[in-house]
Amino acid sequence: MSAPSAELLTLGISYKTAPVALRERLALTDVEADRFLQSLVADEVVLEAVAISTCNRTEIYLVSHDPVQAESALLSALARRAGIRPTELAGLIYSPRNCDAARHLYRVTSGLESMIVGEAEVQGQVKRAYEAALSAGTTGPLTNKLFTAALQTGKRVRSETGLGSSRTSVSTVAVDLAEDVVGDLASSDVVIIGAGETAELTAQALAAHGVSTIFVANRHAQRALSLAERFGGSVVSLDELPTRLASADIVVSSTSSPHPIVGSEELELVMRERDGRPLVLIDIAVPRDIEAACGELPGVTLYDIDDLQAVVARNMSVRESERGQATAIVEDEIVRFARWMGQLDVRPTITALREHGAGIVESVLAENAGRWETTSEKDLARIDAIARAVMQRLLHEPTIRLKGMQEHGSATGHGRLQLVRELFALEEGTTALDESVTADDGDNVRTLDARRRGA
Repeated sequence: MSAPSAELLTLGISYKTAPVALRERLALTDVEADRFLQSLVADEVVLEAVAISTCNRTEIYLVSHDPVQAESALLSALARRAGIRPTELAGLIYSPRNCDAARHLYRVTSGLESMIVGEAEVQGQVKRAYEAALSAGTTGPLTNKLFTAALQTGKRVRSETGLGSSRTSVSTVAVDLAEDVVGDLASSDVVIIGAGETAELTAQALAAHGVSTIFVANRHAQRALSLAERFGGSVVSLDELPTRLASADIVVSSTSSPHPIVGSEELELVMRERDGRPLVLIDIAVPRDIEAACGELPGVTLYDIDDLQAVVARNMSVRESERGQATAIVEDEIVRFARWMGQLDVRPTITALREHGAGIVESVLAENAGRWETTSEKDLARIDAIARAVMQRLLHEPTIRLKGMQEHGSATGHGRLQLVRELFALEEGTTALDESVTADDGDNVRTLDARRRGA
């Protein structure tokens, strides 16, 4: 039995649908993402897979010939990871398909779905997620096209609109929050736990306030030294963290550790040494670096990534004209993607539809062959011709409409094609997805055929 057309689907949670307590249970490190994607494509129902995991979202993009089964399998896998029932998780997950899934990724990459609308970091996060899937060999023609187009859309939005001109990020909002809480930052003792991109942006924002930062890092000590040189700070190891906590006024933590770095029991001992001096902890990591129970200790004020939303709502004002212009760019690019998907599916659908009609004609003629013993060969030929003419006329208008979808493209075209296939119970064979991706997807992409050959 030949396979039906492949479809694109997404399952994800974000700060809009789930609290950080759940998001951190679904967060994926680079190693975990690789393993997760490999396990997905090991199931024959999943052809391609890419995972995006940031502090504000975890999203899995899949390509499958059976999207219902693929979605069920992915939901179960995510629920197992989160340690909850699939039915619980289903209420918090969004699951767009085909062009709706593409539209969502385009909006994510453009910063339209970010907590801080227009923030620039998400473009790099999407790019790294795609490159990681490429390295893992879990991409294919559809995801290659999807992600290269999404990254191009993000670039268009940032170059053609002022959406990202404010340079606001999670890190700058965290620093704004710290200033709201303690006042003048220049005289504050600030500790940053971590040395990644977020830590760098935090140090940059603090430097603008005249703050010299102490970096705490083990895994990326050399990078921490480089950051300290740039921003006039210093570096200590994680072993020295308790000592630094005893003297700090503000701690900003942003590591990629899968486990908490600051525990409530250890912090309680530190607070006893501080003679009642308050301590502000801002945890912008997912999974969280600081145990939630730390916020219950006397003198400790703890904020996590979700607490930043209130600051964002108060301090961020994205002009509606910029948001509207960015949305228009996304929709323009979606039409291009829809046209591309339509080209993959229209021709095989038309062929399958006509083969389906011809098959019905052959079947009906065969079923009635025994009733025409006295009919001449000439009359039999006429009956055959009439039956085929009826079939041709019946399918003429649908064929014209299908070709029109291919020529003009439509954001809903793929869904309409799927409806045609379902209405006529069409099962297509080889589609353009089984061939090499076209040159406009870049020289470094891998094809589904190549991955199946072990390339």
